[in-house]
Amino acid sequence: MSLSQPPAVGVLLVDDDPLVRAGLAMMLGGAPDLRVLAQAGDGTEVLPLVERHSPDVVLMDVKMPSMDGLAATEALRARRDAPEVIILTTFDADEHVLRALRAGAAGFLLKDTPPEEIVTAVRRVAQGHPVLSSAVTRRLIARVADGGRDRRRAEARERLALLGDREREVALAVGEGRSNAEIAARLYLGLPTVKTHVSSVLAKLGLNNRVQIALLVHDAGLLDER
Repeated sequence: MSLSQPPAVGVLLVDDDPLVRAGLAMMLGGAPDLRVLAQAGDGTEVLPLVERHSPDVVLMDVKMPSMDGLAATEALRARRDAPEVIILTTFDADEHVLRALRAGAAGFLLKDTPPEEIVTAVRRVAQGHPVLSSAVTRRLIARVADGGRDRRRAEARERLALLGDREREVALAVGEGRSNAEIAARLYLGLPTVKTHVSSVLAKLGLNNRVQIALLVHDAGLLDER
């Protein structure tokens, strides 16, 4: 490896179907900058394998026998220096995926996603970018369950009150699914300034990524008032 070449992105595969794991391992193994460090067939194996191998990204199935991928994601993302998590699912958008996103998962992939898109998604997540397009983010947010809406709204508004005026404007724009470049143009800000505001919003609210900002803005009901 040359000095200028970054280290390979380490990946942990978690799926109870050996054929799915084998297919993912073959797919990711063909990319020179990705490396499959370990595989697990159940959520109970995730924390020990993460401690042993320190992956950068975990590809996590939802439905598994002893501990499902949602519980495993919540346990994993509650730890310091946790790897990023991409949820693997056969469902386009449901409450299970939303639960994982709230726990800090960086996004989700359908199991029939083309191989090249899965490889690209792993790379993006390793760089700190969520793997949800604006359209997918809006569709997910629109399907948040109605249960507990009033409680979520009050809690979300209390948290967003911690933000300054400009940070709040940026958070609302993120909630609309806008990219940093779009936010910069809309608010007449430089791109580095927008990035600084997004980082500040994440830090103040204790969030992991833009998807969680968008979900919080939706919970607060602020987009309905615009």
